[in-house]
Amino acid sequence: MKREGIIKNRQFIADKRWFLPITVAGLIAGAILISSSMKTTDYSLVCSLSKSRSGTINEFSTTVDQLKAIIHYATSRIVPQQNFREISVTFDVLQKRSPCNFLVFGLGYDSLMWTSLNPGGNTLFLEEDPKWIQTVLKDAPSLRAHAVKYRTQLKQANSLLAHYKSEPNCHPSKAYLRGSHKCKLALTGFPDEFYDTEWDLIMIDAPRGYFPEAPGRMAAIYSAAVMARNRKGSGATHVFLHDVDRKVEKGFAREFLCQKYLVKSVGRLWHFEIPPAANLSSHAGHRFC
Repeated sequence: MKREGIIKNRQFIADKRWFLPITVAGLIAGAILISSSMKTTDYSLVCSLSKSRSGTINEFSTTVDQLKAIIHYATSRIVPQQNFREISVTFDVLQKRSPCNFLVFGLGYDSLMWTSLNPGGNTLFLEEDPKWIQTVLKDAPSLRAHAVKYRTQLKQANSLLAHYKSEPNCHPSKAYLRGSHKCKLALTGFPDEFYDTEWDLIMIDAPRGYFPEAPGRMAAIYSAAVMARNRKGSGATHVFLHDVDRKVEKGFAREFLCQKYLVKSVGRLWHFEIPPAANLSSHAGHRFC
């Protein structure tokens, strides 16, 4: 290849690396415009978030967070874990539901983006690695994150499914999370905010699930299903699960999040809309799906 061709090829690759960060910055800028045009809208019918905070302070801090996010992604070559098409699935829902309660399993390069796309809302991140939390918060101190511990390992996935089927406290009719020590799939020992908040959107992109001793996402998927079914507010709970190309994520999603509630599949992301159990004409008995 001639020198001119090599230079052009390198420039093309560099341009591709910049595409996603700049596109994300554009999404956040769009969110600012949307939130600005909807300041006087009553969100009480679409989100369970409390409106007790001061509007003036909230709007100011939201704008600052969004502007910081734009600068961050527009000047960084580090891209979010998800691609543009996958990000757009959650963004489309946030446009309709924000400001809302948004729970994210995992803290990473995309965290500032998710907070910024939920202006005025409550976005909380759950991360298994305390040192990684310190690293991320050093560059983005406005993010809200909790260090959490999981009591499962990926290599236990099959035995955990068998346990769920035989343990009555895991069944949907009796399922709860806080203090549910008999059900090994229930997330216990988490911060009170995790249990006390009714989450409108739940993103599962963690914990790690790519080696046998990793926590795996089995408990996160099960617990998201329990929280969605136990929802007291109006509307469905939106659950987004990433890395569905992996066996465990796909299998546990079909067992607990249910194929019938899958509304969109893009790349390695599945989007579910799960109604509260109170809205179901018939209950699943011992099974979620």
